[in-house]
Amino acid sequence: MKQSLIEITQRIRERSSLTRQAYLQRMEQTIARPRGADRMGCANVAHAFAAMPSNDKLRVVAERAPHIGVVTAYNDMLSAHQPYERFPDIIRDEAAKHGATVQVAGGVPAMCDGVTQGEPGMELSLFSRDNIAMGTAIALSHDVFDAALLLGVCDKIVPGLLIGALHFGHLPCVFVPAGPMASSNMSHGEKSTVREHFARGMVGRGELLAAESAAYHGIGTCTFYGTANSNQMLLEAMGLHVPGAAFIHPSSGLREELTRESVRTVLSITAGQHRFTPIGRMVDPRVIVNAMVALIATGGSTNHLIHWVAVARAAGIIIDWTDCSDLSQTTPLLSRVYPNGSADVNEFQAAGGPSFIIRELIEGGYMHPDVGTVAEGGLREYGKVPEMVRDRLVWRDLPKKTQNDKVVRNADAPFSETGGLKLLTGNLGRSVIKVSAVPIDRHIIEAPAIVFTTQQELLSAFKAGKLERDFVAVVRFQGPAACGMPELHKLTPPLAALQGKGFKVAIVTDGRMSGASGKVPAAIHLSPEALQQGPIAKVKTGDIIRLDAIEGTLNVLLDEETWAARPCAMLTESQEMENSHGMGRELFGGMRKNVKTAEEGAITWL
Repeated sequence: MKQSLIEITQRIRERSSLTRQAYLQRMEQTIARPRGADRMGCANVAHAFAAMPSNDKLRVVAERAPHIGVVTAYNDMLSAHQPYERFPDIIRDEAAKHGATVQVAGGVPAMCDGVTQGEPGMELSLFSRDNIAMGTAIALSHDVFDAALLLGVCDKIVPGLLIGALHFGHLPCVFVPAGPMASSNMSHGEKSTVREHFARGMVGRGELLAAESAAYHGIGTCTFYGTANSNQMLLEAMGLHVPGAAFIHPSSGLREELTRESVRTVLSITAGQHRFTPIGRMVDPRVIVNAMVALIATGGSTNHLIHWVAVARAAGIIIDWTDCSDLSQTTPLLSRVYPNGSADVNEFQAAGGPSFIIRELIEGGYMHPDVGTVAEGGLREYGKVPEMVRDRLVWRDLPKKTQNDKVVRNADAPFSETGGLKLLTGNLGRSVIKVSAVPIDRHIIEAPAIVFTTQQELLSAFKAGKLERDFVAVVRFQGPAACGMPELHKLTPPLAALQGKGFKVAIVTDGRMSGASGKVPAAIHLSPEALQQGPIAKVKTGDIIRLDAIEGTLNVLLDEETWAARPCAMLTESQEMENSHGMGRELFGGMRKNVKTAEEGAITWL
């Protein structure tokens, strides 16, 4: 293994020693208890299994058969989650074949960021992660389960399910994906061009809707490499999926067989089996580091620099953006999937997908290979791809050399020697930037600031023709405490259109961009945020800002004395009211008051 990998992992282990030890101690105490149906009062047991068929009641109570709890994020709003409607029946059927029983323990909410982009509902998005974690906890708190299957794919749903599951670290858990949408006849590049043309008034709403509808046209996950598909890559790298399950279409026979295999897998790691693997033991500092390496090597979503900090903390592990940045400096970029390239996730899968990436990272010494996984055989099994051979599920080895070097590359010939994520520091605070999709001539931007308090202000200025120049858009009061840290993806088309005209533009914000943000330089997640009197609140229109993604710096070019003396701007009372009312935002006021910084994972439960 690379020495840097060992050193970074060791410092995380040392930093986390007390919190991890306390977590494991609590988990082991829970494991030591008698199983729920034996431990609980008779009325509790009767309530728990009242709706089950009589023979299943006999199995779980008298015969002590393994009992699986399913937590599902099914709804019809998310194309990625619609296939989950039929999964419980498949899971029950397979479990019965092995003498086990199943209950859907609970459902958790799942919102589509694509639907809420630029709308007030987007301000609930980040906090929905912790809501989902709490929903997972409520489902599993019935405390009669020997294992759990977790059904979720999209942006906040997988991190929320994982955070919730880690608070039940005594349970073996397997995550069950649903698969991606079929590829469209319209490429993501063509779709983005239509968006830019619409922003410039070159096409109308009808043409834009047709392009969007062609791109998002059926069941399954959106096929760009944003947060949802990054989730799937990370779960593979953590060994929490059945190997190779991430990117198989929802309607394929292989998808159903992989779902059935998830049942067989979780039953093989329950208490009493020789491979008893509770999730809390399995997800250790090495597994968290492996996840971050996989994210970096694939140019994945910046949202995970928030989410996986929270995931790690749920297991008593403390990581920060310096760890991620240091890993990025020693991790090669091995894939190019839109927005970091032209391929979609189906082309990525056809080129080897997560299996190819994991194999290359292990063989190159960039990942810890000796970690626990839900699959027997360990992490190297995740370097193989599943297929059906004579009605049997098998895994085959991939060719040693890439078969499509435009999409994936071997570790000894990467797209870049360093990864796609970078930490920026300076007198504006700490932020991150995804550089893998940004043209190299835009890695340094020095230009006057134009300050906005809302994304609508920027959009209005663009439509009025006031942004035809070099500038850095400073969009502030978008952090978690101010308004829930919405994604600002609606700003990408106008900024990209200006960049396409030759202007040097960038965005600096304490908010988030989409996990699929691309070619416009974006210093995001700036901490501390403006509402907490972070330096971004001092910026004035006309200040010169230098964003240097090569050196990793972000500064307002003012002398220290002038900068220190400048007061912070504040929201007006009406602006505060606007951020906290309507579309259910009132209900999330406690989260806004209690939330940690972006670098601390925007956690609301500590």
